[in-house]
Amino acid sequence: MSVMEMSLFQPKSMSASEMAQVGRMYSNSFSNFRYLPAGVKVSPQFCSCIGNPLKASSFSHPSSSNNRYLSTNAIGSVGGDKLAAETSLFQIFGTNGARSNLFPRDVRVLDAFDDEYGGVIVDPERLPENSDAFAYILNSSLSHWKVNGKKGIWLKLPVERAELVPVAIKEGFQYHHAQRGYVMLTYWIPEGPCMLPANASHQVGVGGFVINDNNEVLVVQEKHCSPSCIGFWKIPTGFILESEEIFTGAVREVKEETGIDTEFVEVIAFRHAHNVAFEKSDLFFICMLKPLSSQIIVDDLEIEAAKWMPLAEFVEQPLVKEDCMFKRVISICIARLGKRYCGLSSHQVVSKFDGRLSSLYYNVVDTQDFNCSDC
Repeated sequence: MSVMEMSLFQPKSMSASEMAQVGRMYSNSFSNFRYLPAGVKVSPQFCSCIGNPLKASSFSHPSSSNNRYLSTNAIGSVGGDKLAAETSLFQIFGTNGARSNLFPRDVRVLDAFDDEYGGVIVDPERLPENSDAFAYILNSSLSHWKVNGKKGIWLKLPVERAELVPVAIKEGFQYHHAQRGYVMLTYWIPEGPCMLPANASHQVGVGGFVINDNNEVLVVQEKHCSPSCIGFWKIPTGFILESEEIFTGAVREVKEETGIDTEFVEVIAFRHAHNVAFEKSDLFFICMLKPLSSQIIVDDLEIEAAKWMPLAEFVEQPLVKEDCMFKRVISICIARLGKRYCGLSSHQVVSKFDGRLSSLYYNVVDTQDFNCSDC
């Protein structure tokens, strides 16, 4: 037995070059376990070096306190040979369970974090540099996570790493959703139906019903609309932005389209429709807003025209009179103006369930409340 071979059994530290040399010595000899003696069993274990540590940090096992899986990039280079930092050792046991030898094998895992549901979230900032390395390490990672009983895998690939998408798809990942800067892929490990939450099922829109002291409604005509809506005067509408409140979105849309500053009063009603855009459902909230200014400044990109229209004239438009939903919405708004109806006002609350600040919309019982008595 050579000096290098004997060093495997000594309780002392090994240099990075020694570990790399040992890895090369045994990588071929023990790559096929068919040649192991009968009764010998193999169990993988992360490498730990006794004595003076290597320049690189050590691996963090999935059961470690920070629940983070580290790859070579996260650990760093040890001189010119990364193999030492990437190697896990296979312990070979005899039939009596006594340790008899150690043999290295390259086991690499993508940088990732455990989620609270027994799954894994891959770190999109620490992906391998090329597709070949990604394919190899992704396959190794899936095997590692399966052995460790993980469930759902979340793989977020930035748009600048789009070349990795077909690699993940070939490995069995599925599309979950996409945004302007990334695509999210998922992989469900356990047998049976996937329990990961589906992509967002709804888009959320808002409309601002703004009426001034002269009983005039703020209305617009859109530049881009269906043929049936050409010439129709409607309330300002739009979509909620990411992480935006319903009432904030309504105020913002009115300001962007007409230049009018407003104050949120109540959610008067909301509509729920399905298969609206790309098979998504749609939630549309009609908000009553109080005008704080009167001079209209039209948004030339979206709006053809805007004006203050007498309420009586607004409700006499053919499209309003002939459409059941429009008629109902306008009747609710008129009832609110006559104080015969109270909408949903927004209240900021914090739940102990998640510790987050939320907006709770509900009807105020006290008839003396400002939101139910005045607009």
